[in-house]
Amino acid sequence: MTQLSKEQEGYLSDFDLFERGAVATEPSWIRQVRKAAISRFAELGFPTTRHEEWKYTSVAPLARIRFARAEPDRNGVSADALAAATLGELPCATLVFVNGRYAPRLSSFRSLTRGVIAGSLGAVLKADPQSLEPHLARYARHEEHPLVALNTAFIEDGAFVFVPKGQVVNGPIHLLYVSAGSGTPTVSHPRNLIVVDDGSQAMIVESYVGLGRDVYFTNAVTEIVGGRNAVIDYCKFERESEGAFHIAAVQAQLDRSSNFTSHAIDLGGALVRNDLNAVLAAEGVECTLNGLYMTRGQQHVDNHTRIDHVKPHCNSRELYKGVLDGRSRGVFNGKIYVHKDAQKTDAKQTNKNLLLSENAVINTKPQLEIYADDVRCTHGSTIGQLDQDALFYLRSRGIGRQTARSLLTYAFASEMIDRVRIEPIRAQLEALLVTRLPEAAQVEGTP
Repeated sequence: MTQLSKEQEGYLSDFDLFERGAVATEPSWIRQVRKAAISRFAELGFPTTRHEEWKYTSVAPLARIRFARAEPDRNGVSADALAAATLGELPCATLVFVNGRYAPRLSSFRSLTRGVIAGSLGAVLKADPQSLEPHLARYARHEEHPLVALNTAFIEDGAFVFVPKGQVVNGPIHLLYVSAGSGTPTVSHPRNLIVVDDGSQAMIVESYVGLGRDVYFTNAVTEIVGGRNAVIDYCKFERESEGAFHIAAVQAQLDRSSNFTSHAIDLGGALVRNDLNAVLAAEGVECTLNGLYMTRGQQHVDNHTRIDHVKPHCNSRELYKGVLDGRSRGVFNGKIYVHKDAQKTDAKQTNKNLLLSENAVINTKPQLEIYADDVRCTHGSTIGQLDQDALFYLRSRGIGRQTARSLLTYAFASEMIDRVRIEPIRAQLEALLVTRLPEAAQVEGTP
């Protein structure tokens, strides 16, 4: 029998209460999924640095805290308080979730294409669970990832987006997750399922923000399904509060000739871990992963990515950039896995890091694992400080040292912001980027 830790026992106790309170009409398949997941979490426990995939990220500070399940109330959250986190007047659907639960009064549905479904996963679980069964918990595997198992055990609410065959969604669909503290440490387990059917196009923005400085834990899982010839532009924007723990897994399953682009932006949180996996399951898939992480103070941000080239004639491009200041720490671990049958694979992976402080640390490990012989794959990483020749050039033109440092940092990071297609998101990122620059108030001429 597995020896349970005190931390595990707390979550298992919470699960017993959660299961007893579950809706009696829920189908047996979701109950079986939950039970299998909590059993797996009990077997695995929290990962430690002895596990290779967690070698540079310790979740011990998270495991030591007894988090209570967040209550299903808004904790005084108003539309005005969320204004800065929305997409402004851009015609789009905005689904707001407070502490992991859908908040219909804060949500809006401007210009949602007819036939497109965007709403509460919890509501669909109650009203039409059969529509979820083919996809929910089928791609983000909980067998090897204890935090995915924990999320799966507590599947209750989140976003469900379905774009039917041949539909083009007019504007972005914004999934806005807000954590509003109650004075005690709380945990939420958002679960998202996004299905874009054959020949359809959609832009999805998934945002996480924190109100106040309370300690809380967001444990999120998103499953994305792209049908044949589907086009998906997905942006995950994380700016949790400075005391937050954010663990997230994104799993994309991509069919023939689909096109998937991901933008992962990390600015907040005390301890952040992102697992982004894309499975190129049929021929002709195009996959692009873009990422930017900016850390300061004692933040810790870990990005793990994996692109599975399963079939031939697929292309993938990955570029992640990090800007680290203070005593912060970053981790990048990216793997391109080329299966035996994936001939004619074309893949490129790059990780670039800029250290603004002597005390900042980055551990980077780009990887290729190739079992096919007719492929074109490259990978690489760079770690450096600001270019001294460029600094000298700017200073020789009368620009102060701190302003020159900020301009060069802005130029390094802005490449990733420019790749985001949604203008309000770009504007928010540019404004936040300026506040993160060395001596930001002295920067002249930046947007």
